[in-house]
Amino acid sequence: MSTESNITIGSRRDFLHRTWNGIGALGLGGLLADDLLGATHRPPADPLLPRRQQRIRKAKHCIFLFMQGGVSQMDAFEYKPRLRELHGKPIPGDPGVSGELQGRLSFPHACVGSAFDFQRHGESGRWLSELFPNLATRVDDLAFIHGIKTDNQNHGPSTYHVTTGSQFPGHPSVGSWIQYGLGTENQSMPGYVVIQDPRGAPCNGAAVWANGYLPAAYQGTLLRDQGTPILNLNRPHSLTEAEQRREFDVIRRLNERHLAQRENALELEARIGAYELAFRMQTEAPEIVDLSQESSHTRELYGLDDDATAGFGRQCLLARRMVERGVRYSLLVHGVQIGQHSWDDHNNVEGGMTKHAMEVDKPVAALLEDLKQRGLLEDTLVVWASEMGRTPFVNSAKLGDHPGREHNSYGLCMWMAGGDVQGGTTAGATDDYSLRSLGEPIHVRDVHATILDLMGLHDEQLTYKHAGRIRKLTDIGGRVIREIIA
Repeated sequence: MSTESNITIGSRRDFLHRTWNGIGALGLGGLLADDLLGATHRPPADPLLPRRQQRIRKAKHCIFLFMQGGVSQMDAFEYKPRLRELHGKPIPGDPGVSGELQGRLSFPHACVGSAFDFQRHGESGRWLSELFPNLATRVDDLAFIHGIKTDNQNHGPSTYHVTTGSQFPGHPSVGSWIQYGLGTENQSMPGYVVIQDPRGAPCNGAAVWANGYLPAAYQGTLLRDQGTPILNLNRPHSLTEAEQRREFDVIRRLNERHLAQRENALELEARIGAYELAFRMQTEAPEIVDLSQESSHTRELYGLDDDATAGFGRQCLLARRMVERGVRYSLLVHGVQIGQHSWDDHNNVEGGMTKHAMEVDKPVAALLEDLKQRGLLEDTLVVWASEMGRTPFVNSAKLGDHPGREHNSYGLCMWMAGGDVQGGTTAGATDDYSLRSLGEPIHVRDVHATILDLMGLHDEQLTYKHAGRIRKLTDIGGRVIREIIA
């Protein structure tokens, strides 16, 4: 064996210090720093254990309502009378847009005024479309954010951007980050539950609620609409509960013996926890999704006996039950891919918006009312989102009988309620056409920083080391939107 191979760790450091005027020592220091930093951001041994907030906030749970397809903001939450004046005519002058929007406006186009009446509601005097009469009764609980910018106006990348912070696949979803930061209060249910549209999956499918590079324990768990709420959860009929418990105990002991001989075996730790969680869920999960004990008043409130509202009504009612049982994050998806059951209304925006709003207006208002009556809204953050806004025009010199709207990555409108959200407030604004933000756009990463802040987390401190980089939901960092925080 060579002399060099027998050098001790200490003498290696001395050697590097003396070589190249200390440049080698700088490299070694960087490697050691990476090791220390990696240890700092190492996830806990029990990934679901509740953890303290990084800052004091009221919200302990989050319900994220995602409307797949791109909600038309000027037909829902933004009153733009100028569009009615220009109905069928092109936008005059230079609206000051760039990129794809500028390209679309360089071709023949015609403005599409909203077909819906708007009225002011609540003490805040918020304008709302006639499409949302039930939500209008809760308007003073809502804080609106206008002119949000995403980095892509195609459905796939933009859906990723809003739900994961990146327009590319492979990144953890917002719910994964929140569960990673806070754990969950219910050790018999997943901390992150997904309730999708009963008609099908959203664009990008399960990637919308994936854990990305975070440990697998932080991925969303899909609740099925029919049958066993969680796939493969039922105990085999040939196995009693006591027999299954003994089987799990043997597996756990073998896994723990294997783990004791290895360091930093995070996947094995997660698997041990998953076995125990699955055993506990066999009792609790079926009870949570059983709505038969809910009163007739509650069923009526959520619209469960009306075909138009029953689907999303069930999703919203289940979300309330998840909050009651300490589930940290619930993702509700309305809309399927980018077809007729999504908010992607390139044609007949009037008919499409009428249908979509009818399906969600009553259930969402019911969720807010129910949470408030039960004293749960104060510690629950509710977020309404879509992947993009829509254009005030259609690319055609003539409107036709049933005009629609195109994609607009500068016009996304979202609202939040609950926790430390200051109801009745507004952040951001769009121009007279609802085309772009007035002033500096609010970026999606700012919205994500605000969601984390309202959940008691700091976007700069909630980090994870992956592939040699320190990762975070907001990437280069976001600005917390203070205008909507009490």
